[in-house]
Amino acid sequence: MGRLIAVVLFIAVLVPGVLLARAWALAAGRRAVAAAAVGFTTPTPEGLATLARQAQHGRRVRRLGFLLGLLGIGASIALFAEASVFLWLPALVLGLLLGVVLAEATRPRPRWRASSPPRRPRQSELISMVLLWSMRAVVVAELAAAVLMWRGGALPDSVGWVAVAVPLVAWVLAEAALLRAQLRPLPAEGADVPVDEALRTWTAHLVTAAVSVLALLPLGALLLAAGIDLGDRVTQGFDLLPVALVAGGFAGLAAGVALAVFLVTWLKPVRVNDRALTA
Repeated sequence: MGRLIAVVLFIAVLVPGVLLARAWALAAGRRAVAAAAVGFTTPTPEGLATLARQAQHGRRVRRLGFLLGLLGIGASIALFAEASVFLWLPALVLGLLLGVVLAEATRPRPRWRASSPPRRPRQSELISMVLLWSMRAVVVAELAAAVLMWRGGALPDSVGWVAVAVPLVAWVLAEAALLRAQLRPLPAEGADVPVDEALRTWTAHLVTAAVSVLALLPLGALLLAAGIDLGDRVTQGFDLLPVALVAGGFAGLAAGVALAVFLVTWLKPVRVNDRALTA
């Protein structure tokens, strides 16, 4: 009976990760609609210049993120010596994700004329609030797990600082990018409105996805390590906590990898495509 309960619990804990991946798959439809709307209009010269400048800025800062990843590899070699061979890929992914968030948080303001009086979209028009609040919940859960394991002696100081500081910095940058996207006034020219909406949608989804991956992967690893550690202890009766932690760890890792696949395909900048007008 205990094994059956453990299997049911394991499956139940995996369900939130599956639902989160499904929600992100639906979010791809919102981005597709925003991209298609750009093809049904002819942006002004200011709008075209804005698209080119935004794309160039994103590429430059993401290259900086790649450089941060290489520096992270060097730091891991200095701190962990031979053990750093397992940290090269996480350090590189960490730098790339930070580059994505930093690029969106520092995007230059468009040079087109703003609407008067200023009109601004609601945050729910840019991204699903379920995805937004799930990102915040995952970050808080990752920070709580890291702090608890760090204080309990399960994490060395070097790992504890990274597990707390990096997701926290990325979260702050993401909230700043979301706030900028929401507070920026809409353009005065109607032809630039679809372009502006697509840019805001790109920013909201990119930062939310990047920070979610930054929190899901370490959270999954922490839960998995905690579950394995508890499973090695001898207890009276049947303990379901290690099963729940291991299942939660697998769910976090699977959801983080699935979301990373979406994120890689979403890095292409907004482009003007006139096929919708000529079809």
